Amino acid sequence: MRCGTGHLPGGCQGTMGLHCVLILWLFSGWAVGFKQGDNVTLYVNKVGPYHNPQETYHYYTLPVCRPEKVHHKSLSLGEVLDGDRMAESLYHIQFKENTEKKKTLCKLTLSEKQVDQLREAIEELYYFEFVLDDIPIWGFVGYIEESGFLPHSHKVNFCALWGLWTHLDFNIEYNGDSIIFANVSVKDVKPVPLEEGAGAAVGGVGVGGGSLTVTHTYSVHWFESSLTHSRRAERLRDYSFFPKTLEIHWLSIINSLVLVVLLLGFVIIILMRVLKNDFARYNVEEEGGCDDLDQGDNGWKIIHTEVFRFPPYKSLLCAILGVGAQFLTLATAIIVMALLGTFNVHRHGAINSAAIVLYALTSCVSGYISCSFYTQINGQRWVWNIILTSSLFSAPLFLTWSVVNSIHWWSGSTQALPATTVLLLLGAWVLVGFPLTVIGGIMGKNRAGSFQAPCRTRNIPRQIPTQPWYKHTIVHMAIGGFLPFSAISVELYYIFATVWGREHYTLYGILLCVFAILLSVGACISVALTYFLLSGEDYRWWWRSVLSTGSTGLFIFVYSVFYYRNRSSMSGLVQSTEFFGYSLLTALVFSLMLGSVSFWASLAFIRYIYRSLKMD
Repeated sequence: MRCGTGHLPGGCQGTMGLHCVLILWLFSGWAVGFKQGDNVTLYVNKVGPYHNPQETYHYYTLPVCRPEKVHHKSLSLGEVLDGDRMAESLYHIQFKENTEKKKTLCKLTLSEKQVDQLREAIEELYYFEFVLDDIPIWGFVGYIEESGFLPHSHKVNFCALWGLWTHLDFNIEYNGDSIIFANVSVKDVKPVPLEEGAGAAVGGVGVGGGSLTVTHTYSVHWFESSLTHSRRAERLRDYSFFPKTLEIHWLSIINSLVLVVLLLGFVIIILMRVLKNDFARYNVEEEGGCDDLDQGDNGWKIIHTEVFRFPPYKSLLCAILGVGAQFLTLATAIIVMALLGTFNVHRHGAINSAAIVLYALTSCVSGYISCSFYTQINGQRWVWNIILTSSLFSAPLFLTWSVVNSIHWWSGSTQALPATTVLLLLGAWVLVGFPLTVIGGIMGKNRAGSFQAPCRTRNIPRQIPTQPWYKHTIVHMAIGGFLPFSAISVELYYIFATVWGREHYTLYGILLCVFAILLSVGACISVALTYFLLSGEDYRWWWRSVLSTGSTGLFIFVYSVFYYRNRSSMSGLVQSTEFFGYSLLTALVFSLMLGSVSFWASLAFIRYIYRSLKMD
């Protein structure tokens, strides 16, 4: 059963309608059994430039064969977010029934404007996507051949010859009563030329009065397969319509892992040796607590009465910690779900659906963490803290989406979300996400204990000595951001190739390892930088710990610019706006997540060293 985008299904009415729709949209799609001769519906979906994966348009925006009344298929949430707009086609396909001869689909009389539209689509390397029993079928709209000495240039190269594919040969594999795989072939088929000025009739084209009459045909061939329905995703994964660039990259990951282990080992061993010497020096002839320490010493011991002084902008700091913890929970949940095979990663938009639902459900985590810590550090405006926490990411997301969606709507792209989907997503945040944030915030406020600082804080702040250049915030941000980024730089390419390309990422075991490495490096680097900061008698570690490792997001955004210019062929306003808009949001997510991890690691480290002094 599938829920439509324009109405609620019969069992999803009432107050539980939204929750029902979310669940059905996330887990919709069951295996369908066919009998010989049963009609198999082929849906046409979208077309778009080959090099711009997110710039897609409805298939029927081109002058192609279409029914008199277009019937659209009810889609899942993930499919809508992925830009799918499936509609029934004129192709008549029957289960295990071959159509050897060319069967006429329709005859079209194209005007000059429509011929130009097709020619432009072919020149932009438009591909189409059909869907047969949830199996995507890809092919190119036409064929372009360049001749002469001039390089290809849009709309100005008179040496290009355009050809339209008017015949498609469908090859479908089956096992028992299930469809395993399908594709289209244009082998041994000649493209129909679409020359400037419409020349003489060739093949299936007739010319007259400035128009072209095109006859579209198709054939169907069925082949038995040994793969079962549960393993048909393997067949799709091995199919190579789009170029395969993702390979098993264990060697690169092992190389990164070795470097990270050496780095962490170096930091931990050096830091522990230094701390051991510090403890031995500071605790000589000391028998009291922190308040009795010799004020003549220098280093991190001397600022024991300042190190737990609460920072400015408490509410913003706690909101960052809460939202960072939420994204940490969400990312871990998605990776674990993928490893356990909870959802089919080859299904259209499955991960998008999971991310939407999990983001709404994990909002309680951000509210709890933020309000709990805000109460511990004597924050008074807890209502404002909850509002800030709930809008810290959702506000930039809504602003970015508004700009991107407006451009898609202006260009007529299928990536522009319909009004019903927008209302559903807004309802998910208003009725699920925000209330859970409030509930989590109230629980955090009521269950918050004391801050548990090992040392008391003076009323008058101590003056901070002048710091050398290498202890400034910018330098710490450069070091703390570059090292975690270097740990994930190899895997980051594959993730970008998946999100902004045509790949299906399935190496979730590697991704989990890299994710753990990223968090470990961020925590260790934060602890090391915090120690160096305190050793210079600078107790402003609260915001510094967040900014140091949180700056990894800046490096990720710089890498996205590099990827766009040097590793992809994306171009145009529509694709560029979406790429850079959502790349900024990705950088923000990494900054929040790593900033939160960095802060908690630094806080645990500081409590440990000052508690050790007091205990000794």
